[in-house]
Amino acid sequence: MNKIINMDLDGTLADFYGVENWLDDLENSSVRPYAEAKPLLNMATLEKVLNRLKNKGYIINIISWLSKSSTPDFDKKVTKTKKEWLNRHLSNVKFDNIYIVPYGTPKHNISSGILFDDEKNNRDNWGEGAYDVDNILGVLEGLL
Repeated sequence: MNKIINMDLDGTLADFYGVENWLDDLENSSVRPYAEAKPLLNMATLEKVLNRLKNKGYIINIISWLSKSSTPDFDKKVTKTKKEWLNRHLSNVKFDNIYIVPYGTPKHNISSGILFDDEKNNRDNWGEGAYDVDNILGVLEGLL
């Protein structure tokens, strides 16, 4: 079994789309939605489960897209803000890889194993081992 867990950020771990005026902000090169997004899960529980999985030999990755409204300067700010969000909400998890990649990059070309992602197209392209966001903790606990 491939012991790699990949997690999307926006819409999967972070309630990015719940931030008011998120699209206007992106179109105006503001990172505010990335910074203000609330967690979609109980982060303390997620930290515990992810760390238990790491102790069992799992690799834990983040695979997240940059904004569709992209410039090199904005990409740097988005990357920095996403990493700060992870550090603020999952500071006790030592991710093996944090991939912040251009919008639309096929995630199945970046890693293998399990993927949690709110985007149906990403899950469909991933194939077996791709999960929606409905039961992240339940699926992860099942791996223990």
